[in-house]
Amino acid sequence: MKKIYTLNSLHEGEKCRVKELLIDGKMRSRLSDLGLIEGTSVACLQKSSSGDPTAYLIRGAVIALRNEDSSRVIVQPI
Repeated sequence: MKKIYTLNSLHEGEKCRVKELLIDGKMRSRLSDLGLIEGTSVACLQKSSSGDPTAYLIRGAVIALRNEDSSRVIVQPI
């Protein structure tokens, strides 16, 4: 049985590839506009001291996402 990884499960310095977005509506559109689509490589750069939000490198841009949103992005470690 395969383990399911979400974007918020990454540790600082880890990289992954987006497999699926489990988000609908405006947030899905926003994430797509930022380049967070299936197949995109993402690196976890830094977690805030409280753990929320987390900074990710997505297609050359640093984007901060809340755990509520990043927990709904299914990824594959690379």
